[in-house]
Amino acid sequence: MKKKNGTLPWRFSLPSMVLITMIIIFPIAFTLYISFTNMNLYHWDDYRFIGMNNYIRALTKIDSGFLSAIVTTIIWTVLNMVLQIVISFFIALGLNIKGLKLGRLYKTLLMFPWAMPAYISILLWRVGMYNTEYGLLNKFITAIGLPKVEFLSENIPAFFSCMVLNLWMALPFLIMMMDGALQSVDHSYYESAKLDGAGWWARNIYITIPCIWPIIAPAIIMTTFTTFKQFDIIYLLTMQKGSLTGATLNTVITYAYQNAFVSNNYGLSSAVSIVIFGFIIFFSLFINRGIKGENI
Repeated sequence: MKKKNGTLPWRFSLPSMVLITMIIIFPIAFTLYISFTNMNLYHWDDYRFIGMNNYIRALTKIDSGFLSAIVTTIIWTVLNMVLQIVISFFIALGLNIKGLKLGRLYKTLLMFPWAMPAYISILLWRVGMYNTEYGLLNKFITAIGLPKVEFLSENIPAFFSCMVLNLWMALPFLIMMMDGALQSVDHSYYESAKLDGAGWWARNIYITIPCIWPIIAPAIIMTTFTTFKQFDIIYLLTMQKGSLTGATLNTVITYAYQNAFVSNNYGLSSAVSIVIFGFIIFFSLFINRGIKGENI
C-alpha cells in the first residue's frame, strides 16, 4: 500500500493560505500594530510605540467622541434592524396574499432601490428630498403652510433622515428574502390552524415565523453587520468634504474615518478599528452560538 502523503493537503491549500494572509490577516495585524503607535501625518516615518494610549483615549476620554459614536451606532443598528424586520415581514405577507394582481411587477419595482448604486441614491435623496430650498419634502411641507425643516443641519433630524434613506435602500433585500421564505411554508399548516380556530396573529406567530426563521436568520445577521458598519449614508448626507450640513452625527465608522483621513491620527483610528473588529467578532460568535442552540 502506498504511504499517505501528510503534506499533500497543505501543499494544495498553500496558495489559498498565502492569499488569505496577504488580503485579510496582514492588514488586521498591521492595523493592530499601528494602534500601539503615535503614527500620524507628522510622524509617518519616525512614529514610536506608545502602548495602550490610543485605546485609553478612545474608550475613556469624553472629548475623544468615541463613546458617543458607539452609543449612536448601537441606537442606529437597533432601530434600523427592528424597523427593517417588522416592515419587511408585513410587506412580504402582503405580497403573498392570494389573488394579488401584478404581484411580480410590485416585486420588480421593490428591487430598484437596492439595485441602484448607493452613491447615486444618497446624492439624489440629499438634493432631491432633503434640500432645504428645492427638496420635495420641504416643497410639500411649505405647500400645507408649515415652515421649512432643516433635515440635515442638526443631529436628531439628520439621524432620522439617514435612517429613512437606509430603510429605503435596505428593505428590498429583506423583503425578497422573506418573500422567498414565505413561499416555502406548507399551506396545510395554516389550514389545520384555521380548523383549530387560530386567528391571523396566532398563525403568523406560531407557524409563519418559526418556519421562515432558519431561512431569513443569515440574511438578518448579514444586514445587521452591514447596518452596524454603515458609512456612506451618514458621510455623504452630512459630512462630505465641501458639503457639510452642520450636523455632528458620528458612528464608529465615520469616527474612525475622521481620525484617519481628516485629523490624520492613524494610531487612534487603528485603535478604534480594532475595537470595532472586536465588537463584530464577539457579536458574530454570540449570534452563531444562538443559532446553533436553536438547531439542536
